[in-house]
Amino acid sequence: MKKFIFALCVVFIGCKGTSQEKEASKLDSKKKEHFKVNKTEAEWKKQLTDMQFYVLRKAGTENPGSSELLNNKQKGVYTCAACGTELFKSEHKFDSGTGWPSFDREIKGNVAFDVDYNLGYARKEEHCATCGGHLGHVFNDGPKNTTGERHCINGAALNFVPQK
Repeated sequence: MKKFIFALCVVFIGCKGTSQEKEASKLDSKKKEHFKVNKTEAEWKKQLTDMQFYVLRKAGTENPGSSELLNNKQKGVYTCAACGTELFKSEHKFDSGTGWPSFDREIKGNVAFDVDYNLGYARKEEHCATCGGHLGHVFNDGPKNTTGERHCINGAALNFVPQK
């Protein structure tokens, strides 16, 4: 029943709370001090598409099912759309049925974690360890035969580099 209610909330209101943009703006200025790649808001806007900017720099969420990477089955690596850091390997991608690309683990050291309360409860947020770009959240309902984790990632935060 909880999953059904959660799914309805995602469909009708999305994963983004109304306070998220204000909070993300505060975080943006803090993140500039802590990451190897730092750019001004104007520089990010020039480099990224509107959706990439919204997700990566404003901690937004794309609509479920909207990412071209959702059903990608090719072998390769998923990189940060902002700075190119390798974040996830294709062999760790799985179909979670949520509408967002999902992975059971990250590339260690390339993804950093924090806690956000934007929906009124604690969620484990993940962002690029190089540029601070928001990627998504980690949940403990992933494949039991591997890590048990589901890294629920916005496709707009990723680029895909096929294996050669």
